[in-house]
Amino acid sequence: MPSFALGMVGNALNHGDETEMELRGQINQALKDAMKEKDAMRLSTLRLINAAIKDRDIAKRGEGDGDDSGVSGDEILVILGKMVKQRQESARVYEEGGRLELAEKELEEIKVIETFLPRQLSEDETKAAISKAIDSTGASSIRDMGKVMGELKSKYTGQLDFGKVGPLVKDLLA
Repeated sequence: MPSFALGMVGNALNHGDETEMELRGQINQALKDAMKEKDAMRLSTLRLINAAIKDRDIAKRGEGDGDDSGVSGDEILVILGKMVKQRQESARVYEEGGRLELAEKELEEIKVIETFLPRQLSEDETKAAISKAIDSTGASSIRDMGKVMGELKSKYTGQLDFGKVGPLVKDLLA
């Protein structure tokens, strides 16, 4: 795996604008490397990532909140997470339809995108993070689930699959 992708992405959630520049810089550097290496598949995926980020930049400018700085590092992580989920769903559909070559292409794109995402927490780490969030928010019932999820999203964006975390939080609060 090329070293460009390993950088400081693991620390991505704690550095705001620095992270945005690091992530954008890493993606742009990876794009240049892919061009030099003539790696068409990786180049194509990196261009899709850049396009998605620029799309969000444009949409954010259109919101007129006076902030022309573009999307933050956390927002880039959310974009990348969505891209992975879309490709996972597409790969599943392709496999069900017997289009294994297309499914394989989607899985290769996922590998490229995931190089820019922080490491996913293990099951034990996820349960520990949930317990810590419940303690820090003082949650005691299912009504407090929103507080707990908000706490988790603020600290673990890109590291947790919130579709799987929700039911775990619900079980612990029930």
